[in-house]
Amino acid sequence: MNVSSTSDIEITLWRTWALTVTHEACEYTEQKFNAEKTGGDPVIPSPKLDTDLVMACDRLVDRLIKAYKNPIQTQIDIARYSKLISLKDMGHHEEREEKLLERCPPGHEGTKLVEIPATMIDASSAIIAWYLPDALTDATQKEIWVASDLLTPMLKKSVKVDGNWRTNQGWFNPSSENDALTPGCINSSPAWFQQGHENQLDLEVSASLKGPSSEKILKAIARPAAIATAALRVMHPEQYWAGLRAFTKPRREGRKQGTAEDVRDSPVLGIGV
Repeated sequence: MNVSSTSDIEITLWRTWALTVTHEACEYTEQKFNAEKTGGDPVIPSPKLDTDLVMACDRLVDRLIKAYKNPIQTQIDIARYSKLISLKDMGHHEEREEKLLERCPPGHEGTKLVEIPATMIDASSAIIAWYLPDALTDATQKEIWVASDLLTPMLKKSVKVDGNWRTNQGWFNPSSENDALTPGCINSSPAWFQQGHENQLDLEVSASLKGPSSEKILKAIARPAAIATAALRVMHPEQYWAGLRAFTKPRREGRKQGTAEDVRDSPVLGIGV
């Protein structure tokens, strides 16, 4: 077992879980980011991480550091704005959006072309966005394309004439033989929160990961997922630890098969495509 802890939580990960390797990559990424940010001692990666994954983490840290040192100031107060909006604000009510824009103007004039890593900060210097061009190594990009091919059958089925706001046919360009990737929208989360259902206690594997290709998909996205999660660890550590707690809880409580107990086979806290 691996025991990971922060100041107020302690989480146990079984060594056989794919998520354990992701966690090791995240630990290395955060430690290296903090060391380079403060001028600390060099960080040695865990021997459990393969060379390609270490190189991918190093590339990510390089772009994160460059972005952190290149803040773009805006005058918007993101905390005030978040208090003004509600769960019902979906961005489709023009009059409502105009009022919000009037009360919380973006605080800049015109447009600015950004071509290098950067962060956007609000009036209180809180980071509200990270821009990380070229953050993925060539090896990671190739793995993403290979994994994407496995998603083709599910992506084709996802688009519907009468679909919801995510899967409606009107939001996607028609697919052609020359397309590298089939248009579509799926949720491949190994711990889906059953919001809107009667039983909201059990986290459950999303429908896209219940098919015959689920194991192949999880293995194919292992390294790209680890990189995405490592970025989350640096950008939003509270969300990272909350996700890790949620994934390990069903295992500890002995949940039924088919729920988030399958997290042991997942390398990621959750992905939307």
